Amino acid sequence: MKTYEYQAKDIFADYGIPVEKHILCHTVEEVATAYQGLDQDIAVIKAQVFTGGRGKAGGVKLAKNREEAISHAKAIFGLVIRDYPVRKVIVSQAVDIGSESYVGFVIDRNTKSVTLMLCAEGGVDIEEVAAKTPEKIHKFVIDPLIGLPDYLARKYAFLLFKDVIQVNQMVPILQRLYKLFVEKDASLAEINPLVLTTHGNLTAIDAKMVFDDNALFRHPDIAALFEPTEDEKVEAEAKEKGLSFIRLDGEIGCMVNGAGLAMATMDMIKLYGGSPANFLDVGGSSNPNKVIAAMDLLLRDPKVKVVLINIFGGITRCDDVAAGLLTAFEQMKTDIPVIVRLTGTNEKEGRAMLQGSRLKAAETMSEATRMAVESARN
Repeated sequence: MKTYEYQAKDIFADYGIPVEKHILCHTVEEVATAYQGLDQDIAVIKAQVFTGGRGKAGGVKLAKNREEAISHAKAIFGLVIRDYPVRKVIVSQAVDIGSESYVGFVIDRNTKSVTLMLCAEGGVDIEEVAAKTPEKIHKFVIDPLIGLPDYLARKYAFLLFKDVIQVNQMVPILQRLYKLFVEKDASLAEINPLVLTTHGNLTAIDAKMVFDDNALFRHPDIAALFEPTEDEKVEAEAKEKGLSFIRLDGEIGCMVNGAGLAMATMDMIKLYGGSPANFLDVGGSSNPNKVIAAMDLLLRDPKVKVVLINIFGGITRCDDVAAGLLTAFEQMKTDIPVIVRLTGTNEKEGRAMLQGSRLKAAETMSEATRMAVESARN
């Protein structure tokens, strides 16, 4: 579960991590009132969306008076940043930035541990730092039996700051962020940038948190913050219909029975130069209504150019699946090419049933994938 910046900052504040004063706004009028409420000449208007790159997209603006705040708010509320329309902003106190750093905790599945990442060069170009000079990013595996005691936190803090005054501020920030990460079952807790002001104070002027969906039942306060994206709404709808669905960025829609086969199908599509549009596991059912629901999910994506149906008939018979597909497509209107691969129990009978229909049958997974990739290209 993702959170907005203002939500993450509120959680940070609850754990004693310093953040600047900020006010959430949903309208231009609220921005004007918030600017006056800050009682500060300079404020920052920041778009609240579930993505980075807001500054470069025009979603972060500095306002030096009420009129500028209103003008910036009107412009930002009209933005769509990486497919996310801006429906809310925060008005934040501006701080005098001396330097910017990056601090983050993340789950590292390779080490099966929480990993701390630190970089003395934070801010909007942290991705460029990671790509071009990865040696500047320090990574430390946190032993869950030890955690982050003072001696380790001080050791890590000295990588970012040489002045003991800043180190003494950094130590509790690291410890509190780690405590938050563990106690709230987070998968990501990030401060970028952690700012050292010209007055020598450390402040988190941006915050990002992602929580483990499977642990939300333990944290009703976090679950209450959930605002599903459009993709998450579709995934929830699919789950209600007995489907496992995750949208991706490709053009080949996949309908497969079995999670392992679905993963292998996506790998095969990439191998032959295509790009999968989704992960979709329909399970072992040949129910036509389930096929219709699955196709409806696939065809909602305007990027889908072809559908690849990959079925392994184990307990489920391929002729039953073919009958279900034919019944389903009699009720559907679509011009998108559909490739079907049936293998397993009664596969010959199943493929024979598809002959003469608008569904193109293939005998092997390789053949079906090639047909789908070529169809998408054409």
